[in-house]
Amino acid sequence: MSRVESPSRTAPKAAPQTVPPNLDDVEFVLLGFPDMNGTLRGKAMRPEAFEAAVRHGAAMTDLLLALDTLDMPIADYERLGIRSGAADLIVHPDLSTLHDVSWRPGWRVCVGTPNWPDDTRCELASREVLRGALERMSEIGYEVTAAVEYELRVRDAAGQFPFSGVSYSLLEVSALDGFLNALRPALDGLGVELNAAHTEGAPGLLELNLAARPALQAADDAAFTKFAVKGVAASMGMQATFLAKTAPGEEGSSGHLHMSCWRDGGNTFASSGSRALPPAMESAIAGVLEHLPAASLLMNPTINSYKRLVPGFFAPTNVSWGLENRSAAVRAIRSKRPELCRIECRRPGADANPYLALAALVVSAADGLRRGAKPPEPVKGDAYSRSDLAMLPGSLEAALAAFESDSVFRQGLGDNFSDYYATSRRWELKAFQETVTDWERNRYERSV
Repeated sequence: MSRVESPSRTAPKAAPQTVPPNLDDVEFVLLGFPDMNGTLRGKAMRPEAFEAAVRHGAAMTDLLLALDTLDMPIADYERLGIRSGAADLIVHPDLSTLHDVSWRPGWRVCVGTPNWPDDTRCELASREVLRGALERMSEIGYEVTAAVEYELRVRDAAGQFPFSGVSYSLLEVSALDGFLNALRPALDGLGVELNAAHTEGAPGLLELNLAARPALQAADDAAFTKFAVKGVAASMGMQATFLAKTAPGEEGSSGHLHMSCWRDGGNTFASSGSRALPPAMESAIAGVLEHLPAASLLMNPTINSYKRLVPGFFAPTNVSWGLENRSAAVRAIRSKRPELCRIECRRPGADANPYLALAALVVSAADGLRRGAKPPEPVKGDAYSRSDLAMLPGSLEAALAAFESDSVFRQGLGDNFSDYYATSRRWELKAFQETVTDWERNRYERSV
């Protein structure tokens, strides 16, 4: 479809919240919400204005949900954004996300919930898509815990990579002492627990491991991590990017998702008895594998995303799973500690919107759990060498086709959101098709 249907008006109003205390020494509060790409957008508000927003909400334009990565309005939307007059959204602060911005003394940041003007939920907003997926998972009796691993490229103030790219090097990671020493308190101030950081196998490639949280908080943590990494780097004259692939012949930047499903205080993915894996974990894996082609549109959302997905670079290219197998798309992780048993989806790139990538994983797992689905046999050894496994989409066009053909997956995300999101990906494809690159000029100008 080339337009978004009339927004649903059936979702409940945002819960009222109490005016936050201790804003006397605050200069500004950044109130925003994640856009389609996962970037936090909003306003810097004086404390009095933020307190009013807590009571009544703050008006912002729905155009924020209809902009591409270059801030161009997506003109293919007829009932949203520029062609409909860029009407209001009413953003209600979620005070559980109100945190200090350590590299900007006197500033705080808060994620808000965007509602339509009649105060019903905006089902197009990515944080609300994840919330809806988690609600549907809760309906079948499970709560989700998740964590994100990010790989990113860092350059120093001179524009150079600060280390050569030796994986897990205890020596090379010291080149980022200053950056990591500033990043840690920045993340602490944002309520994000950083478990570990290490170098990866490409120049300037750094991995950050975040602690497991309830799934919505895990996605907030991921969004805040990108916000902090870029903010701290800029404050030090450095550069940081979460682009999925920055150089040919080198590893790209992933955004792996870890997930477990809990019931009655216990992890249903924890191994017990003689079974290799518990039934819930098997069914979740089966659902993820079945919908992974369609989910790729959310986990690998850009043209550049698919350049990361190269055999041998620990970026999955086929529908596969294995026990502790990092060449597979889904890795089943067992542990003697029940709370650590989980699945890892290795398909997402660092460029994915964490709310949408996690929503895609939750929707897929929920379908498998609902049906009691069974996965195929796990892959042993190198999954890339298996010619009998179905290939995952290798381009944004192929991912869009898979997404549009998977009605169960689309319904799990919400039909209205799915139409909205597919329109945005077609816009991205059209922008690329209308572009002539340096590669084309260099390759063809003299020979044709």
